[in-house]
Amino acid sequence: MSSKRQRTTFRCSECGWETAKWVGRCGECQAWGAVVEVGTTPSRATKAGPVTSAAVPIGQVSVDESASRTTGVPELDRVLGGGLVPGAAILLAGEPGVGKSTLLLEVAAQTARTKRRTLYITGEESASQVRLRADRTHAVHDELYLAAETDLGALLTHIEEVRPELLVIDSVQTISASDVDGVPGGVSQVKEVAAALIRVAKTRNIATVLVGHVTKDGSIAGPRVLEHVVDVVLHFEGDRNSRFRMLRAMKNRFGPVDEVGCFDLGADGITAVTDPTGLFVENHLQQVPGTCVAVTMEGRRPMLAEVQSLVTMSMAEKPRRATSGLDNARVAMVLAVLQQHAAIRTHQRDVFVSTVGGARLNEPASDLAVAISIASALHSRPTPSGMVAMGELGLAGELRRVRDLPQRLAEAARLGFSYAMVPSDRSERGSRQAGPAKRMVDGMEVIEVPSIGVAVSMLGFTGPADPHPRPLD
Repeated sequence: MSSKRQRTTFRCSECGWETAKWVGRCGECQAWGAVVEVGTTPSRATKAGPVTSAAVPIGQVSVDESASRTTGVPELDRVLGGGLVPGAAILLAGEPGVGKSTLLLEVAAQTARTKRRTLYITGEESASQVRLRADRTHAVHDELYLAAETDLGALLTHIEEVRPELLVIDSVQTISASDVDGVPGGVSQVKEVAAALIRVAKTRNIATVLVGHVTKDGSIAGPRVLEHVVDVVLHFEGDRNSRFRMLRAMKNRFGPVDEVGCFDLGADGITAVTDPTGLFVENHLQQVPGTCVAVTMEGRRPMLAEVQSLVTMSMAEKPRRATSGLDNARVAMVLAVLQQHAAIRTHQRDVFVSTVGGARLNEPASDLAVAISIASALHSRPTPSGMVAMGELGLAGELRRVRDLPQRLAEAARLGFSYAMVPSDRSERGSRQAGPAKRMVDGMEVIEVPSIGVAVSMLGFTGPADPHPRPLD
């Protein structure tokens, strides 16, 4: 009998999941008909071999080689936790056209300006196309090397010749290994290419950035193992109709994963936005009904965004409910609570709720601002000038405390707001009938209210709505 047993392996062509027997549906990505046989491999026992470096006490391991270095882009340093770490493998994903290549070309140019050699490998464009973009964004530098390559062997040769400190691969799905079966971008090719690049990055202490494609549902394309073997996973997102872009860390072995970087993508390239609040708050010449400013947290950064509402009489049997930048189900819940606990009747009216500048408000802390903007639009009365609102709305009409309230209040006070409406601590103990309380924080008056009924009553949004609203004088 042979001492080697033959083992048949089946692999999903979508995500790389492996199984010992064929199944019709992938157990990882749930794709139908994607599991195929990849051949038979003999199983063998692994013997002990030579070590690459001797084990030493952890206190004797030097950390100087792993000190982060700035990229020259402050918002990217903020997300990475200080900058690029030598030998780190970073995966940057995003939708087509969002600006990944423009961002990385700016990072490569800034790194080259600090006298650190940078190698930019493009597999999707020609070298002349990248040069045109570099001329437009002022990213031309002698320490920035550029090559158009799709073969893994040739790419490794470029690394040997240039010896860069920063390597950018745009993108990993376009690089192929000649000795591996499969088409470029396939599971086998992506796994082999990523493994080879990460191995070079670790052995030569080269900070490596890999650009990855995304699928229709927004997840990173290719095998799931790609996200596990890299050190940092970044997601670059933004609306195509807006210049604003956001960079989020989905995984980070060297820093926090709750930081967000903000960028402005324009014709002259991409620039960091250190204070993005102005993009999401309109400067009205006069007070306008149906508006309220919310304070949301993007990672550890407080950001102010304006919520606008429009309430009109409905001619249809079923009134319309339309939202932009907000969760439709969350807005429907706010409307139900307003009708039940604050006498804000909208069952015969069309309600449109939107945010300014393409901002997306996903956290419940924006419930109070949404409710106030709807009540203001219904009664055609503007909210007090210089007021922000933050608080989660419960189904019983109570207002619940939100996280990081001191940071939110400090940001609103820094931007010159005079009033802030927040939930009171007493609401958590069931004292919904208690009146509001006031206190001063950094020169800003903070009004604590226990319920949504008390909030709309304080603002004067009570009584029947005006069926014929008139514009302000």
